Amino acid sequence: SIMSAQEQQQAQQPSSPAPAASSEAPELDAANKYEAVVPHWFYCKVVDSRERWIPFSTQDSERLEEAHTSGRDNEDLIVPTSGGRYDVHLKKRQRVAVYWEEKVSEVRRCTWFYKGDKDNKYIPYSETFSKELEEAYMIAVTLDEWKKKLESPSREIIILHNPKLMVHYHPVATSDDWGSTPMEQGRPRTVKRGVENIAAEIPNGEPLQIDHLVFVVHGIGPACDIRFRSIVQCVNDFRNVSLNMLQAHFKKAQEQQQIGRVEFLPVNWHSSLHSTGVDVDLERITLPSINRLRHFINDTILDVFFYNSSTYCQTIVDTVASEMNRLYQLFLQRNPDFKGGVSIAGHSLGSLILFDLLTNQKAAPEEGEHGREGSRTTSSNRGAEQVKEILKTLELSEYCDVFEKEKMDRQALFLCTEKDLKEMGIPLGPRMKILHYISSKREMQALITPAQRLSHETTPNLPLSQVSANYPQLIYKPTIFFAFGSPIGMFLTVRGVKRINPNYSLPTCKGFFNIFHPFDPVAYRIEPMIVPDVEFEPMLLPHHKGRKRMHLELKEGLTRMSVDLKNNLLGSLRVAWQSFTRAPLPAVEAAAADAEAEAETSVGKQAETKPEETPEPVKEEASHINVGMLNGGHRIDYVLQEKPIESFNEYLFALQGHLCYWESEDTVLLVLKEIYQTQGITLDQPLPGSQ
Repeated sequence: SIMSAQEQQQAQQPSSPAPAASSEAPELDAANKYEAVVPHWFYCKVVDSRERWIPFSTQDSERLEEAHTSGRDNEDLIVPTSGGRYDVHLKKRQRVAVYWEEKVSEVRRCTWFYKGDKDNKYIPYSETFSKELEEAYMIAVTLDEWKKKLESPSREIIILHNPKLMVHYHPVATSDDWGSTPMEQGRPRTVKRGVENIAAEIPNGEPLQIDHLVFVVHGIGPACDIRFRSIVQCVNDFRNVSLNMLQAHFKKAQEQQQIGRVEFLPVNWHSSLHSTGVDVDLERITLPSINRLRHFINDTILDVFFYNSSTYCQTIVDTVASEMNRLYQLFLQRNPDFKGGVSIAGHSLGSLILFDLLTNQKAAPEEGEHGREGSRTTSSNRGAEQVKEILKTLELSEYCDVFEKEKMDRQALFLCTEKDLKEMGIPLGPRMKILHYISSKREMQALITPAQRLSHETTPNLPLSQVSANYPQLIYKPTIFFAFGSPIGMFLTVRGVKRINPNYSLPTCKGFFNIFHPFDPVAYRIEPMIVPDVEFEPMLLPHHKGRKRMHLELKEGLTRMSVDLKNNLLGSLRVAWQSFTRAPLPAVEAAAADAEAEAETSVGKQAETKPEETPEPVKEEASHINVGMLNGGHRIDYVLQEKPIESFNEYLFALQGHLCYWESEDTVLLVLKEIYQTQGITLDQPLPGSQ
């Protein structure tokens, strides 16, 4: 049986008067009318070491009920739920995560509920006992015979007084040796029939159509926010905020069925790194004092040092790349009609890992066959010239013709062995010189990655990774790279990169946004590394409700007022000084004349101030500054607006500033805006201050 539209509405709005009416309905026709209860499916989740029963969305519950009533009970039917991120194995009554590892949850088809002791949440009875309760209720309604007593499997008493009053009694003690029945004593608990009577918050469900896929990589440690939650929980929050933002800011596109939703999937590398046995090694050398702090440092802070170690850096980049490739292939298997793009997002150290991966991707050649042949010829000519240069450096120019005859380029030269050189007729002395040169160059090249060598040969000043690792290739080209609270700028500077070439762009990804909270202690800017000679502010992220936060407007207004006041006051002081001085010096006269002119100007034009004292004109121009091609010519650095309470003490909210992105509507809205802009879909109303 599938829920009707009216019942769905009742389930979604439990506080409305509709449920009360529905619960009274059986009493009105108690003598002859019985209506079967409408089941709703729930799953059990352990939250803070307590079991909580959470309802599936209306559409998921309907799908599960349809599969349940299809008569195929013997088969192990699998029903995708929660936007395809969880599968429900109907026969086993289990909810299993698809894309990540998670404890299997129990699933239940729920019709009868009782109120729990600890948090007043309603708990469903088992399916078997719910059937017994429903049968007793049906008999009571049909025959109009109430005061029915039932005993639960745990020997607790349930009494059906009337359709509106049904109670559950705890037994006073367990059954004694004489097998006496427990009495209905102790504090009674309320019993409810049907999900519409328990005020459950039933989600509406998610749009089935997925327009874009985003992989999210976490930073240091297993916990990702101030509440010590995992990357899965934080990305769930991010996804939920995105669904709310789509409803609020893309309503027209939703109504016209132009868009569905964006799927966000977490990428976990921390568990793979710490399953290598390094934790056991660390434990052996860790001092026993301040145990908790040392354990926290080993589990979180040390991830930064692991990433700067060539051994563990390789483990981390391999895990991140292989996990993103695995998730992408699995997603395509489960969504064969998906035609959208893929973007990637990284928080904290996760953004640096992604940046290093992206700088080491190989762009696929886009030329035609003819272009490839031409480039091959040019490449071989350049290679032959390089061999001549090497021989000239080694003072062996007389052997150039021999190498040219063998069509030897630089790459072929580095593959040569002593036997090959001997066969070419090169004498022992020159042979030794060439072999020594090759081995010394190989040692140098072992210290840097292939992507670095390529960058040194083509354009200097590229962001380089100094960690020696073999960076794997992704099986897709990301559309946009989003960095949240990112230390990329700091790490590049520490690695010796002073300037990023304005013409540089990531080989396979044309979009890059560096988003940070103003008090985030881990975040650094990128744009000053591209344009080091100009001072300009990052782009202020517009508030999702369409204006600046009031305290920021107030702060700017007070700044403007203080500048005006300062100018007027200085002018007045200068004029006063001139009038009190009988024999003014020429310099003072000039200053007084300037002051008068300034005073007149400031009185005539109250809003005008000196450009260097007001940040406004600079900010206006900042949006038009050329910040290179790293984000396709568009701005890269975006700063969030702090909340009013955060502005009281920057230090107090520094940690929260680094962990705020998962529930930040402004961050999510920028991500959605940029993703949908690539598909030609814009916000219902452009936000002020946005590009």
